[in-house]
Amino acid sequence: MQRLAAIAVAVALVVGIAATPATAGDSGDDVTLRLVTHDSFAISKSVLRDFTKRTDIEVEVLPAGDAGATLNQAILTKDDPLGDVLFGVDNTFLSRALDEDIFLPANVANISKVPAELRLDDTNRAVPIDHGAVCVNFDKRWYDERDEQPPRDLDDLAEQADRLVVENPATSSPGLAFLLATIDRYGDDGWRDYWTRLRDGGVEVVNGWEEAFNGSFSAGEGNGDKPLVVSYASSPPVAVYFSDPRPDESPIGTALGTCFDQIEFAGVLRGTEHPREARRLVNFMLSRRFQEDIPLQMFVFPARTDAQLPPVFEEFADVPSDPATLPPDDIGARREQWIDEWTETVLR
Repeated sequence: MQRLAAIAVAVALVVGIAATPATAGDSGDDVTLRLVTHDSFAISKSVLRDFTKRTDIEVEVLPAGDAGATLNQAILTKDDPLGDVLFGVDNTFLSRALDEDIFLPANVANISKVPAELRLDDTNRAVPIDHGAVCVNFDKRWYDERDEQPPRDLDDLAEQADRLVVENPATSSPGLAFLLATIDRYGDDGWRDYWTRLRDGGVEVVNGWEEAFNGSFSAGEGNGDKPLVVSYASSPPVAVYFSDPRPDESPIGTALGTCFDQIEFAGVLRGTEHPREARRLVNFMLSRRFQEDIPLQMFVFPARTDAQLPPVFEEFADVPSDPATLPPDDIGARREQWIDEWTETVLR
């Protein structure tokens, strides 16, 4: 999942992890696990140090590109896996990961703390770790200066297409999520017509989130000329968090009727030589200590309902009450077809 801020992760970040009650050395010989992730994975050093003190199990964090590229590598190397645990498969690619059978059952103790709507794999191979809604954000100042109203939903958005920048779903995770939001809203008979309206109305299409948010968006770092951008519901608190001095109100708002909920999963890679330790790692990722660190590291929401959110999220996060969603099997069966149809409609 692409994030609201660039997150630098060391290619080999060695940490100690205890996922279940244990003492150092109880797993026998020293083990080093390889955690394969997308490039936006991050966790506080203090969290890692806490677990380093409790176990002899070490972990190398291996960033492998964006979410799609990471999964592709895991599938291509499944007979000789790159690592022991994979993090970052989201619900737009979940069915592919399960169909390719790259995961072992994880046997997670805290899965009951995760709401049912996030638990999309009833075989418990893919464990939900976090979620965050992809939504259209708007520049509050731009609209206030013109005394105009930002869009509330997808219908409103079509009337302001020339103000919108979106990411290509063939190259961008939020771009794909936004495409799926329009498919969920307008169905097979209407979503291409909707995108024709956006195209004819002057929507801008770019390859990725960074180019859209920090290039074209008027409230991004590049001070672009588009007051609407496909990004995340976590944009408002993150904009506040990185502001100095801290504003009383976020400069970014969210059109809550445009959202699609993304869920990220972790799983034990089939072929690992350390399945027991790998399961402990996945359990750790669903511990409260890890879960409560997620919002200000990866700028998404923890999967556990009892994880406490940081105050800036509590105060400024825009949470859609009914984000769009599609069954993973449907996405898996038609993802490439939908992307091809979108390309034909919007770019050709």
